[in-house]
Amino acid sequence: MPNQMRLTKTLDPYELRAVAMASSDVPDLHELSVSVVWPHRPEDWSLAIRHGHGFVARDEIERIVGSAMWFPLGDSHAAVGMLITAPRLQVQGTGRWLMGLITEQTGERGLVLNATRPAYRLYISLGFMPMAPVFQHNGEVTGTPDMGQLPALTGASLRPFAPQDREAIMALDHGAFGLARPDVLAEVMDLSHGTVLERNGRPRGFALCRKFGRGHVIGPVVAETEAEALHLIAPLVAGHRGQFLRMDTRTPDGPLRRFLVAHGMVHHDTVTRMSLGRPLPAPLGEARTFGLLNQAFG
Repeated sequence: MPNQMRLTKTLDPYELRAVAMASSDVPDLHELSVSVVWPHRPEDWSLAIRHGHGFVARDEIERIVGSAMWFPLGDSHAAVGMLITAPRLQVQGTGRWLMGLITEQTGERGLVLNATRPAYRLYISLGFMPMAPVFQHNGEVTGTPDMGQLPALTGASLRPFAPQDREAIMALDHGAFGLARPDVLAEVMDLSHGTVLERNGRPRGFALCRKFGRGHVIGPVVAETEAEALHLIAPLVAGHRGQFLRMDTRTPDGPLRRFLVAHGMVHHDTVTRMSLGRPLPAPLGEARTFGLLNQAFG
């Protein structure tokens, strides 16, 4: 009886090389993110590349099979994000190799990131410490919020975001986040509509909304209380009835997250905020971040 041909064959591992990420990589990066079911559009990748630094991993026939990025947060810190490896490489150390390149570039900066469940063990092994969960809510908005059912605002008023609010929003975001990110926030404001909360004639909170992924995303959202955050996002939710809307928040279970669920934005996923090295600064004032700008930007 003739020998049967073997159905499998072991090949020598192929070599990957890392090169600096460029805007021309966007189509291939979009394909890579689709392969791991990330929602990023080509436009979302372009925004990240304009405001960050990164590597792509290419195989021997020049396919992009991995990515990693970092985003400056002033001179002292950086956010790490967009770490993706092709599914077939996820257990072969590609992510660890790319993270090593990122930490070489960031040097003495303190690092912050939002870890997905698959990447959590990698970041723990690299010395990152867990800080707090981040809850991703998204879905098709199913109802119009009843503003009369929200907690009463005392001595404050709401109005639409306007160009003259840019400087105040920069200061509020810096104070709540603890670190400055003026370049990316400036472009996000260009791409956004939103709401501003005023008290005594001064902006004291804001919420922005822009196109992202499958629809729109609300963020950042900065306010002094959860009740104020609810008032800021309610008009944005109302304006997207029947559309896909997302918001990422570190706020524990309570009025804000229950409001999102009640209007169709269900709890879709949880990631973990983590840090390494130099401690993150505390907020500089009374305002807090209730909605993230983007998981990759910290």
